[in-house]
Amino acid sequence: IDQCFAKAYKAKMLLYKASPQFNPSNMYDNKYWNEAYTAAKEAYDFCIAQGIKLTANYADNWLVDGNSEVVFPIIYSNPDKTANWENTIRPSSLSRSNAGNTPTWDMVKAFPMLDGKRFDDPAGKYYAGAESDFLQKFWKDRDPRFGDCILYNADLYPVSGTASGYRQYTSVGIAVREDSYGINPNVGSTATQNDAISGMYVRKGSDLSLSQDLVSTYDHDYPFMRLAEVMFIYAEAANETDHQDVAVDMLKQIRKRAGIEAGENGLYGLKVANRKEIRQAILDERNVELCFEGHRFMDLRRTRNMMQLNGLQKYGVEAIAINEDGSEMDIAEATRKAKTYSLTPDNFKYILRMVPISAIAENKFLIQESYYFFPIQESKILENPNLEQNNNWGGKFNPTME
Repeated sequence: IDQCFAKAYKAKMLLYKASPQFNPSNMYDNKYWNEAYTAAKEAYDFCIAQGIKLTANYADNWLVDGNSEVVFPIIYSNPDKTANWENTIRPSSLSRSNAGNTPTWDMVKAFPMLDGKRFDDPAGKYYAGAESDFLQKFWKDRDPRFGDCILYNADLYPVSGTASGYRQYTSVGIAVREDSYGINPNVGSTATQNDAISGMYVRKGSDLSLSQDLVSTYDHDYPFMRLAEVMFIYAEAANETDHQDVAVDMLKQIRKRAGIEAGENGLYGLKVANRKEIRQAILDERNVELCFEGHRFMDLRRTRNMMQLNGLQKYGVEAIAINEDGSEMDIAEATRKAKTYSLTPDNFKYILRMVPISAIAENKFLIQESYYFFPIQESKILENPNLEQNNNWGGKFNPTME
């Protein structure tokens, strides 16, 4: 642990201290924000002075060990220490197990278009129309990070050991059954993992040079903290302490590196006219930039936005092959074309399906206010009678700063 990480992690903890989670009655004007800003500025400036900078290519953060953006890595080295990442994100046919982490439709929608605006923003250069229209072309004209992070039906997927031009199909009846998703009644059988996957896979951090038999040797370092996160911490603290120019600059740098178009106003599609808009822009950008890195759950808790999930449902995307006139393609013909990778994403229609596709499984998020703080384990209280249970779990201790 060096000074870069120590300063950055200190800033992160002070951001929590100032956050709405710990200050529910005075979320954005409490005295702790200035403390967080001072620490965040110091951390960012120190990291930059030490030569830490955003990588030129977003994907290098996971596939180039020791890259310029890393503040603190978890180091892996085969065979002494390997990571299970590759083994649990790939489609089953190219892995040694089933995928345990697949994107949802909401995650797909979260990525902006190439101009940085939402798909349904009429002012956008790449306005895609209503959600139903967007669904049929969701991979087109997107933020370049989308292609780095999400593998979708019929996408080119040049994994070592596959044939030239290999495309990863997820359409039931066409793809390998363990890779497929959906309930197409014309197939005669359904996919085997409709209760667990979404018709898309995580591409972020995937080392395609590893053939199926080598996925368990994955040993790329994990960037536990990288400069982009430090920049978000700095931006958030700056926005709440009347340094909105700093906050917007951090966001612009991150979007510029991502490959998003600057636009005529040089804002990379950002809506940042005031403090509230900047606050939302930071939260949204963290969701995309840091996706699948384990931040979102804590971000929603820290900002007291978790209740917006209550009652929501998760959706996956089923792909069904179609003819030029839009009619459904005979499954035998579709299978034959798929064997030569002739079917591209445009040769399918797309249908949203609830995840999991099950009549008995719970399909809705159930979120309660008490989730903003975890309970103290009963075993810990028994070990130390001086501990008091949190007041949102039946105790008297107030875990906030208030």
